[in-house]
Parts: sequence; C-alpha cells; structure tokens
Amino acid sequence: MTTTLAAVLWDMDGTLIDSEPIWIAQQFALAEQHGGTWSTEQGLALVGADMHDTAVAMQAAGVELESAELVATLERAVIDSLRETVPWRPGVRELLAALRRQGIPCAIATTSSHEMATLIADAAPDGAISVVVGSEDVVQTKPSPEPYLRAAELLGVRIEQCVAVEDSPNGLASALASGAATIAVPNDAVLPAAGAFTTWPTLEGRTVADLAALLE
Repeated sequence: MTTTLAAVLWDMDGTLIDSEPIWIAQQFALAEQHGGTWSTEQGLALVGADMHDTAVAMQAAGVELESAELVATLERAVIDSLRETVPWRPGVRELLAALRRQGIPCAIATTSSHEMATLIADAAPDGAISVVVGSEDVVQTKPSPEPYLRAAELLGVRIEQCVAVEDSPNGLASALASGAATIAVPNDAVLPAAGAFTTWPTLEGRTVADLAALLE
C-alpha cells in the first residue's frame, strides 16, 4: 500500500543550512576570549549534539561561563552571522519551493533555539516552513524522537506519513525513532555506513516525487 507524503520535517544545522562552520568558528572565538583552547575536531564531535553538551565541552576547554550564559552567547553570535547571510545547502531552496507549490507543509526540528529556527524559516521560500520546533519547545532533544513527533503533531499529520531529513548521528537516531521515513544527507558529521535510512549525497536535483517514493 502506498502512503501519501503528508509533510517533510527538516533538521536545520548542516541540513537546511551549512551552519556548522559558523558554529565552530564562534566556538573558537569564545574559547579564545576566555583563554581556553579549542579544535576543529572538538567542534565536529558536537555536530547534532544538545546545546548542554556543547556547554559542558566548552567549559572543560576553559570557558568560564555558566551553561545558560555560554549557550546564549554562542547562539547570539551565530544568529548575528545568519542575519547577514544564510548559507543554504545545495538544492534546499528549490526543494522547499517545490513542496510549497504542491501544498506539502514543512517543519524544522532542531536542537538549536526556536529563535534561530524561526530566522531560517522566515528566510526560506515564502510560506514553505510553517512550523518550528526548537530546543526549548521539547522536554528531550535529539536523539529522543520528541522533536520530530512534536513537529508532526503541530502540523496535524501522522509521523508515518512524514519524511525527515538529517545530517548527524543524533539526528538520524531521533528521526528513525519517531517513525518517519528518514534521509541522511552527509555534511560535516560522520554518519553510520548503513541503517534503516536512505542516504542521498546531496539534495540538489531531488524532487517531491523522490521524497514521496520513500514512503512506498
């Protein structure tokens, strides 16, 4: 039996936008301001991680700020950068526009803040992203399935009729546990070689029909 595609649920950092280099650059800057040390490897290890984990890692690296202040400072710097320019991943804007034309709603489900996700939703093709689930909108962030389940709930669709798009191991675990058909689009994070997901090297050239086919 064929299941109709009801919605597409998007991770944000590294999936919709190529923001991981911005996060890592700001981690370096914050560590330097506090006399700490940081490395690209440390930044890459945190791709898709909960912001609390990022705070703990940066505190261990010498950033002497309370977790909430550290996260707020880091996110503010990234948001300021995104206000200047949004580094969309290849094929994303075209696919969002195509989904919008066919009346298929989209949501963001991210471990970043609601504010940051709203900024990206507003920068997307007009009306393409109608729901945002940020870190403060759930009790448990990824790898819990809650962000994706909440996004489907807010859209008023069954999770089994959704496709989720991810780029990190935590994100894949979250999407798979939710019951959504899941696509891995590799970026900075090292992903499992195989699993109950479909890997697309890029979204460039992909269509709504390609997404819908994942539910067949």
